[in-house]
Amino acid sequence: MDTKSWHGAWAAIPTPFKNNGDLDIDALKRHIAFLCDHSIDGIAACATTGEAATMNDEEKSQVLTAVLEVVNHRVPVIAGVGSNDTKATIHNAKVAQACGVDGLLVVTPYYNKPNQEGQYRHFMTVADAVDLPQILYNVPGRTGTRCFPATLGRLAKHPNIVGVKDATADMVIASQTRIQAGPDFLMFSGDDGTTLPFVAVGGVGAISVVANIAPKLMHDIIANAREGKLETARADHEKMLPLFSALFSDTSPIPLKAMLSRSKLDYPGALRSPLFEMPKEDADKLCAPLLSFISSI
Repeated sequence: MDTKSWHGAWAAIPTPFKNNGDLDIDALKRHIAFLCDHSIDGIAACATTGEAATMNDEEKSQVLTAVLEVVNHRVPVIAGVGSNDTKATIHNAKVAQACGVDGLLVVTPYYNKPNQEGQYRHFMTVADAVDLPQILYNVPGRTGTRCFPATLGRLAKHPNIVGVKDATADMVIASQTRIQAGPDFLMFSGDDGTTLPFVAVGGVGAISVVANIAPKLMHDIIANAREGKLETARADHEKMLPLFSALFSDTSPIPLKAMLSRSKLDYPGALRSPLFEMPKEDADKLCAPLLSFISSI
């Protein structure tokens, strides 16, 4: 697949669960339709925000199939497949490939804390095994490890490794990655609040939690920044600051689901253990200043 058009605001979507823990596919489809109707540029499913760590293969396949059905080729769809086991990651990737996704999101192995050579071999083995475009995911706050710019530069030579989702919030690392991996390597921000400066140093977009609530504004921030319209992009960025803060005031996707459950989408707020919903009074307090965003969903 040609990935040169991969840019902009991509939503890292949550997975809706009913109160009994089952998937709510109808709610998922409503949410995807809303995103596609409001300028989203891509979708990442079954990743961190999607609580993929608590889902089995059948559930992931159901989610990916439903997302692809609603998207209907309007935007790219990638699937989170990473784990701390190379064989398991390849298995997850093949499950996603069978569903028909456009690409994969592959996180740095967590808990094991492999060194740079271990990470290099892990990602190369996955890329050799599954012929789909792959975006690597650097999120040290969750994994306890990171893939260094020099290692990303080595990995960028593989034709299936096309980019990185960088959640370090470090613009020096972003700049070093661009230098090491080259200008064609797709750099997506994984930290919503620093998307504007990230694009300024070479990023092409964001794989975003905030885009689930305000897809058009995230799209506009990135599009205007890429076009050099920095004052316009900055104005939207500043408008979004309360939303950036609120959505990461607790472990994601806890605040996100609290907001979506108060929208017109009839989205369930349930999470899977070990994550739990906010107490109602806390969720009300969180959402009260953001009703203008929530009411537009």
